[in-house]
Amino acid sequence: RAIHFNSPRAKKPLVDINCGALPDQLIESELFGHQRGAFTGANETKKGLFEAAHGGTLFLDEVQALKPDLQAKLLRALQERVVRRVGGRENIEVDVRVIAATNQDIAEAVKKGEFREDLYYRLNVVGIYLPDLRARREDIPLLVEHFLNRHGSPGVPRHFSNEALRLLMGYDWPGNVRELQNAVEYALAIGAGPILTIADL
Repeated sequence: RAIHFNSPRAKKPLVDINCGALPDQLIESELFGHQRGAFTGANETKKGLFEAAHGGTLFLDEVQALKPDLQAKLLRALQERVVRRVGGRENIEVDVRVIAATNQDIAEAVKKGEFREDLYYRLNVVGIYLPDLRARREDIPLLVEHFLNRHGSPGVPRHFSNEALRLLMGYDWPGNVRELQNAVEYALAIGAGPILTIADL
């Protein structure tokens, strides 16, 4: 979101999809769209996310979850800047910046033949490696403050006690930022007073 909204594409759409959250048969239709009658239940022509993101940014989360045939179609879309809807015959030009993310070792997946090498190099133009939360503990207080503001009641400031914050700083967070966010939300729901304590965690 920061990349999109701080770029010349900020006024155009930011569209995202979790590639691991949808069944294989739906992902192609979601990405590239479909023509009416292309398959059972396709009662109308539908634009895909590439078309929806035209001029803007398409964020592919968990891109490693794409099956090989979809990887090939994604590579074609990126190289030729065109998509073809499921059941369609015409190529549709798209101007989309693609940002892809994975929590897997994608280079290792390439070595094992689980992810196309050509697609890997097409996506990996600018790599951004985000270390585990335990490797950047100085971010924890900032994230905690952000989640307190985001999930707390408006106009009711709440904070963690020094002991609770030390506990948050010392924990290894195997679930990374999502686990930290859940812990803060839990404490906000359980805690009664303005100061959240270890007991609220």
